[in-house]
Amino acid sequence: MNIIYTEKAPNAIGPYSQAIKVGNLVYTSGQIAINPETGSVEASDIEGQSRQVMQNLEAVLAAAGCSFANVVKTTCFLKDVAKDFTAFNAIYAEALGDCKPARSCVGVAELPKGVLVEVEAIAVIE
Repeated sequence: MNIIYTEKAPNAIGPYSQAIKVGNLVYTSGQIAINPETGSVEASDIEGQSRQVMQNLEAVLAAAGCSFANVVKTTCFLKDVAKDFTAFNAIYAEALGDCKPARSCVGVAELPKGVLVEVEAIAVIE
């Protein structure tokens, strides 16, 4: 088991790792819209937050030696599914390109730091 860390994604805000690599599997922790350069949530809308989340997730995957092309499953958490699902989906699809992993997308009452979206992933390095 290897702990994955990169300065290109936000530091964990609790007792957990950005990701764990076990064999050829990578399990990321949920990424929220913290800008890793400032340590702050800067975007206030779903579009800006979604872009930051996907950039953070891409950085963690890269630190583990993989990319979105290796992702087999994501779990997405939205604070307001009814309002934000379409906009989130567009940015998610843009970030993943041709990769279409299995996915769950759930509505939640609250997320850390009051953000609107969080995404975690499982990737396989072949």
